[in-house]
Amino acid sequence: MSDLQNRYDFVLFFDVKDGNPNGDPDAGNLPRVDPETGQGLVTDVCLKRKLRNFVLLTKHSVPGYDIFVKEKAILNDAIDAAYAAAGIKLDGEDGGKGKAGKKRERGEGEEVDRARKEMCRRYYDIRAFGAVLSTGKNAGQVRGPVQLTFGRSVDPVVTLEHSITRMAVTTAADAEKLGGDNRTMGRKNTIPYGLYRAHGFVSPALAQQTGFTHEDLDLLWNGIENMFEHDRSAARGLMAMRRLVVFKHSTALGDAPAHRLFEAVSAHRRDANRPSREFTDYELAIDRGRIPPTVEILERGA
Repeated sequence: MSDLQNRYDFVLFFDVKDGNPNGDPDAGNLPRVDPETGQGLVTDVCLKRKLRNFVLLTKHSVPGYDIFVKEKAILNDAIDAAYAAAGIKLDGEDGGKGKAGKKRERGEGEEVDRARKEMCRRYYDIRAFGAVLSTGKNAGQVRGPVQLTFGRSVDPVVTLEHSITRMAVTTAADAEKLGGDNRTMGRKNTIPYGLYRAHGFVSPALAQQTGFTHEDLDLLWNGIENMFEHDRSAARGLMAMRRLVVFKHSTALGDAPAHRLFEAVSAHRRDANRPSREFTDYELAIDRGRIPPTVEILERGA
């Protein structure tokens, strides 16, 4: 059971310098860009991946904080384990009732509910983001209380292509073709600088269904603040979480529409006549006069 009683909406700002924050595999791994506006994009799936990795890193040995969608995971095996932990036996399994010699491979009714609760108890990302759990023995579907939007850059971004060299080859045959020079060429695509903005939501009503608690919520805020600190790579350049603005409503239903709260948060370049290359080139502001007095504003980050 969740102890969450308040609705939360939040805005997060992060930036990238000389890197590719989220490559598009359908476009040669180029940085994702809105073709009509030129603004850079980072998918919600990309952000959730970094949050999942942070939870694995910090809570890897704590019961109830495993991650369902992780590298090399076999999802149906996790559902099978939840059925076993909940003591659910399907027809034809050891101790299960057989029907006309046929094995019933999927749970039904109350079995699905029990398995879904067990999956929510075990996996943080299911409690938070939800999941489709009907691919195997069937633990139903979970709509998570935490939802994120795409990140979109405040201004249009420029994508650069760089030639890079490797002073080695893969095979002896490649070396022979190159006459012993062993120099190969490659490409690398980056964005010189981009400040991105994304939005998120926390629903206490859905938290009641998954068991997402205040402890889980604190881990979410901590993960958002630190998700780039443990996700370094040469391709991503310098990425940093710059500001997290959280709107805490006084009730579960909320005191104002989320879009009105988001519209009160703005980011503008200090000098529109020169390209931005640092976070200090921007000014972030909150128009507090547009925020209802019953909504508490919590700011985290630089």
